[in-house]
Amino acid sequence: MPFSPHTDNEIRFMLDTIGVDSIGQLFDEVPAALQITDLEGVPDALNEMQVTRLMSDRAGINKQPLCFIGAGAYEHHIPAAVWEITTRGEFYSAYTPYQAEASQGTLQLLYEYQTMMAKLMAMDVSNASLYDGASGLAEAVLMAVRANRGSKSKRVLIPRTVHPHYRKVVQAIVRNQGIVVEELGYEITTGHIHPESLSDNPGDVAALIIPQPNFFGVLEDGDVLTDWAHDNDMLVIAVVNPTATALLKPPGQWGKEGADIVCGEGQPLGIPLASGGPYFGLMCCKKSLVRQMPGRSIGRTVDLDGKTGFSLTLQAREQHIRRSKATSNICTNQGLMVTAATIYMALLGGEGLKRVAAVSHANTVKLMKKLDAIEGITQAFDRPYFHEGVIKLEHHSAYEVLSRLSENNILGGYDIKDDYPELGEAILVCATETKTDDDLYSYIDQLRQIIV
Repeated sequence: MPFSPHTDNEIRFMLDTIGVDSIGQLFDEVPAALQITDLEGVPDALNEMQVTRLMSDRAGINKQPLCFIGAGAYEHHIPAAVWEITTRGEFYSAYTPYQAEASQGTLQLLYEYQTMMAKLMAMDVSNASLYDGASGLAEAVLMAVRANRGSKSKRVLIPRTVHPHYRKVVQAIVRNQGIVVEELGYEITTGHIHPESLSDNPGDVAALIIPQPNFFGVLEDGDVLTDWAHDNDMLVIAVVNPTATALLKPPGQWGKEGADIVCGEGQPLGIPLASGGPYFGLMCCKKSLVRQMPGRSIGRTVDLDGKTGFSLTLQAREQHIRRSKATSNICTNQGLMVTAATIYMALLGGEGLKRVAAVSHANTVKLMKKLDAIEGITQAFDRPYFHEGVIKLEHHSAYEVLSRLSENNILGGYDIKDDYPELGEAILVCATETKTDDDLYSYIDQLRQIIV
């Protein structure tokens, strides 16, 4: 760990240099009633040897379990070069200032990210970027309501097959802005939105949200749903997994005209699980909607000497400094995560991303078939899926099964009973390219012992 010396003499020297008698004077604007003299519960300081021993002991408590959870956060292999480069000082401590001439390297990297993301999604433009996938979807809803000038209702249709957390975040952000979010049901046997269940006359609706793949890992009918929405004067918001998009038809090519807005979670692109974050939200859109898109947009140009230059573009400064007048109050670009994602995509390339997606899909298919063969376990849906699937337990509690698997150092999946009680005792399982045949067999053997 870094060593920062602060002896009494050094502290005294620093205080004398800035003309202050004590450290307490630096906080004299804090009312005395709010100040504390000690920190209860905080142990006495330890020396370097003791701290090193303590941290080593605590690190030893952490296990490296086999992870089959998924549910919006995925364990993918991250090449060592990704974070070796990302954590260099030039990237690690860089921020995107308003003065473009001070950060050409950072701006160029973000421009390259936008280029790759727009190509991956088959969309015209990309931002760089949003907080995470959930808030990205909420921003997409706000954007669609602003952009669809033909709609006066502020109604948005969101399928129950969208991630439950995403649905909650959307409701929390837009409900006080007069926007009505209406949920669409799904076919209980297939786990997807059946086009025939949609009304021929849905009325005035601003946008339809289409997840691909959906929360269950099931593939939706993107082409049919997109055309239905456009025929009824709605904008289409696609919520996608970027890894899946390397293998599936990109949202910009759905139906006759393609999706209008694309958002999703960028974590699969080189971001470790890291106990829950940080992540970043991706967003792309058609060129006609670019001025409604939140987040930062980097443009490429040439100066008077013909040299290439990069700068923030298509945004008023209200986006960053006058919150009450901003289109969106998101002004960060989750820069470090985007940096890692850019390096990850550059290292793997299009072919590498396809291989990751293909192996992940193959592993999940193999896992689901073997699980389905265990007595007392059935697949919940009869429908194509990507790298997640839902299994139903006939005679056991999902919570208890997952708890017993955890005792054996296996994270066996995500219990979805609370979010989808109609499915009964059900577990969402995922297998990415990181899983070997031995990993799959270990999971299956442990689960069979618990079930049988």
